[in-house]
Amino acid sequence: MKLIDGKATAAAIKEEIAAEVERIVARGGRRPHLAAVLVGHDGGSETYVRGKVKACGECGFRSTLIRYEDDVTEEELLGCVARLNADPEVDGFIVQLPLPPHIDEQKIIEAIDYRKDVDGFHPVNVGRMAIGLPCFISATPRGILELLRRYGVETGGKKCVVLGRSNIVGKPMAQLMMQKQYGDATVTVCHSHTRGLAEECRTADILIAAIGRPAFVGPEMVKEGAVVIDVGTTRVPDATKKSGFRLQGDVDFEAVAPRCSMITPVPGGVGPMTICMLMLNTLAAARHDCYA
Repeated sequence: MKLIDGKATAAAIKEEIAAEVERIVARGGRRPHLAAVLVGHDGGSETYVRGKVKACGECGFRSTLIRYEDDVTEEELLGCVARLNADPEVDGFIVQLPLPPHIDEQKIIEAIDYRKDVDGFHPVNVGRMAIGLPCFISATPRGILELLRRYGVETGGKKCVVLGRSNIVGKPMAQLMMQKQYGDATVTVCHSHTRGLAEECRTADILIAAIGRPAFVGPEMVKEGAVVIDVGTTRVPDATKKSGFRLQGDVDFEAVAPRCSMITPVPGGVGPMTICMLMLNTLAAARHDCYA
């Protein structure tokens, strides 16, 4: 069994990005600029945004954090989006999800200029991704593709099972894995209501678990020699940790790992790659690689 080290891979990619940024600056260009909008004080969102700001520094980007309390009105937030859309100094920006229940998340996403939508959530980017046109690919699926590529995992013609059907991971992951220029695999999408779920998962050469249920995938669901990618990050109570919790993936790592040829850990697997791919999308936005 080989461990797929997302933390080390992300560090190497950020070094590559930083070198490219310095080349841009040396040629008289400006540093890429990523803005993040954070509403409220959700612990997970705070951690994610803090990680994104730190990654900007490591990549040589400018970063701006815009904070609102959780009683911000939808109109105020839409106004912030409009200002960021119009700011020529901002290459890309994100509105950290989830948002408070009184705000229509989809309305906010659709208000973002798709040319600055480095999260890849706008319907224009989702649609272009689905038919294989240049676009910003959402960070987690793109990070998984990059891990598979850098670890030399053969995907063409392989059987891939995606466990989960979310708009952020499951659906785009399945579409990318079946596209010829990315995965070129035979893809099955499963979810909590799939009949014969364990049997379906056991057919996978590559199993991507993104169902949001801690330790859901056990050894009975994994074929011997499979590559397992664990997207899950659920906080579970752990009295031995200073924080009082630990991160648990969707895969029962200790039980499943001996059956795998390769597997991602949690933490240190897909998570670091997600932030890293956001940096790559921001670099692409600054260079106008997707949209002139």
